[in-house]
Order: sequence, then structure tokens, then C-alpha cells
Amino acid sequence: MAVISTTRELLKYKILLLSFMIFLILQCSEAVNLTILQSAVAKGAVCLDGSPPAYQLDKGFGDGVNSWLVDLQWGGWCDSVQDCIARVNMSNGLGSSKFMSEFDFTGILSNQKNLNPNFYNWNRVYMRYCDGSSFTGDVDKVDPVNNLHFRGARVFDVIIEELLTLGMKDAQNALLTGCSAGALASILNCDKFRGFLPSSTRVKCVPDAGYFAHVKDLSGKYLTSQYYDRIVTLHESAKRLPSGCTSSMKPGLCFYPQFVTPYINTPIFILNSAYDTWQVDYILSPNAADPNGGFTKCKTNLSECSATQIKRLEVTAKKATNGIFINTCYTHCQSETQSAWLGDPALKLGNKTMSGAVGDWFYDKSEFRKVDNKNVSPHYC
Repeated sequence: MAVISTTRELLKYKILLLSFMIFLILQCSEAVNLTILQSAVAKGAVCLDGSPPAYQLDKGFGDGVNSWLVDLQWGGWCDSVQDCIARVNMSNGLGSSKFMSEFDFTGILSNQKNLNPNFYNWNRVYMRYCDGSSFTGDVDKVDPVNNLHFRGARVFDVIIEELLTLGMKDAQNALLTGCSAGALASILNCDKFRGFLPSSTRVKCVPDAGYFAHVKDLSGKYLTSQYYDRIVTLHESAKRLPSGCTSSMKPGLCFYPQFVTPYINTPIFILNSAYDTWQVDYILSPNAADPNGGFTKCKTNLSECSATQIKRLEVTAKKATNGIFINTCYTHCQSETQSAWLGDPALKLGNKTMSGAVGDWFYDKSEFRKVDNKNVSPHYC
């Protein structure tokens, strides 16, 4: 390859590379219409601002017509009235369907066999997230001053009920998944999802980047735990969390997979990075725990990390039912990205792609429990 010797040539090369990457993304993605569920309003199942919830559905075909994949959207949480008001006014639709735009389907949502061999022809649903509680909130009273509705659990229920009328009641296979806050939601609602479906349906759950760890931050405190306590209190989530967990410990701790998964009976496959960027930023080294910015360079550039800092980054799932795929990519959420889901051979564990590992596990071909031992430090993927 010729050496790029000038700034102008370097810029031209970067533009060409970016154009090629955009081309690849467009080739691997699929536009799917947004459905606003107006009938949900009468049932009180609404977004934070009282607007109706929404989902995107790409119908299955061939031998996948009786199989369903429900993917819960990412998007963090809100832990105070002020925080939820700000969320309502965001242009990304995380607090209101008024601002939602359509997301393209790719990765685990792709309809192309060569990109998503196990689920490409299933009914694939993207449940949009607009409640700020990982679909767990259930407050009857509406905030009279700010018109806030904390109804995430009802949103989950009403969209699933809608999908049942569209054919999911006859599902032979069903998979609940999600990214980040959606991944946590797929854990917390896993048994409930199972309960909506016939006993003959094979039902499993695959959270991606939702294994938020209960660990001390750099200050030696559990600041995220306090944050989760506020979320659960504001949204009155306790009554919608697995009762076995909430009866054994304070409800805020049941937002942590390591504490709640022992109380979930439906099989769960954990997808995560041992060096999850969100957890590094907000659990291990939030600004409040790192006022002098000692971790700042490390978080933005891995080459700046010391051996001690690298060790502090590692977060590994402690428990999973049958399935676990833990790599060392310095990233957050992978299954909805085509290269991570099925594309980059460097991401294989035990000679299996993420897609292959989840597929074999779902269809009971093999249990898969692999942690990346090749890379002893985080790396960009």
C-alpha cells in the first residue's frame, strides 16, 4: 500500500473510507415502518408525556412465520421529575413518540440470511423505548404539574398483547432481546414475556450490554446503586420486578442482573464486553467519583491506560443460564451492529461468531459459555 504523505491525501483517504463504511451500512440495513399504537392510550399505557407507545415490525416469511424476535430499545433512564422532563423534550423520542423516527434493522434484526442466519426470516420487532424505567414503571397517578406518566410496564404489556393478535399467540419460537437499558429490560421482563406465550413455545432471552455490575467506583462508593434506587422509587418499579428478588433485598438492587437473574426461570444468554464503555463511564469512573480526571485519558484512549486502570475496567458476568459470550471489545452494545453480530472474524470466541453462538444455544444445539482469554486488555473493535 502506498504511503499517505500529505494532509490532503490523508483527508481524501478518510473521506473515501467513510463513504465506503456508509455504503456498507446502507447495504446491511433495512428500513421498517413505525407503528404508533393509538389504542394503548385508553389503557393508560403511554410514554412519559402521555403520547402513545410505538414499535416497528418486519413480518416473518418462509419457515420463520411462526417465530418472533422482540428487541427492546436502548436509552438509559430518568431518576427525577426534572430528568424525565428533559427526556420528554429530547428529539430522539426517548420520552415521547411525537419525536420518534424510524430505525433501520441490521445485525440481529437483519432480514438477510447471510447476515443473520438464525433469525433473518422471523417476525422481527423493535419495541421503542419512551418511559425511562426499562419498561418497569407502573404509577397510576399522573404528575398534575408536569403531565408525566410513569407507565413503562404497561407499555411493554400492551405492545406484547398487540403482537399476540398479529400472530405471536401461535409462536413456536420467541426470543426477547435488547441493548443497554433494553437489555436490562429483557432480563427484568424475561419471565413475564414467557408468561404471555403458550407453554409449547420455545422462549429465551438474550440481553446485550445489560449486565450492569454492582461494583464500587473509583471513590469506593456505589453511586450507581443510589441512582437505581431513585429510578425504582420514582417509577414505582418494585411491584413489576421479580418478586423473589424484591422480597429478598431492597428493590433497587434488583436492577442489577447479578442479583435478579437467580430469580428468573426462563433461559438467559448474556452478551457483554468485559470492558463495557458505559459501565466504565458511569459505574466505575463517573465524574463525581473522579473529580480530578485521573481516568479521563484512559476512558477516551486505551493506550493511555495504566495496568492498574486496565484491571479496574474489567466487568464480567457472574451468572448466566446456559449461555454467555464475553469479549474484550471496548464498546457498548454489539448485536445490533452487523460487524459485531456476524462479520468480523476477530470477534469469534471458541471459533463461533456471536450470531452462531446465540443461534446454537437458542436451538439447543449446544450450551455456550465463553469468555475471551486471548486478549488480556481491552481493544477497539
